[in-house]
Amino acid sequence: QVQLVESGGGLVQPGGSLRLACTASGSIFRIRAMGWYRQAPDNQRELVAVITSSGNTNYADSVKGRFTISRDIAKNTVNLQMNSLKPEDTAVYYCNADVVPDYYSSYVRYWGQGTQVTVSS
Repeated sequence: QVQLVESGGGLVQPGGSLRLACTASGSIFRIRAMGWYRQAPDNQRELVAVITSSGNTNYADSVKGRFTISRDIAKNTVNLQMNSLKPEDTAVYYCNADVVPDYYSSYVRYWGQGTQVTVSS
């Protein structure tokens, strides 16, 4: 089994910054991609940003230029630096990881428990 533990959420004023972190632990051979999704009340979960094992990144249009995803492969950690936050960024943010448990297996997607980000004055 694999566990993803997120940290760094909270309350911030518009224009402020937050940094989210997520660490994977457990039965891990390697991790293909790691990413962040978010879900606001009454909305579907949406992609925020993803980073592959080779460092390629993809961002939602709504966060491009404001958010930066990064990864420490050795520590099985992914971070999300969020700058110039807006009230519409308010949501529960979920980390995920595509984990390959051993040499012979395909990947399995795991999710964290979520961390609340609230942008409000």
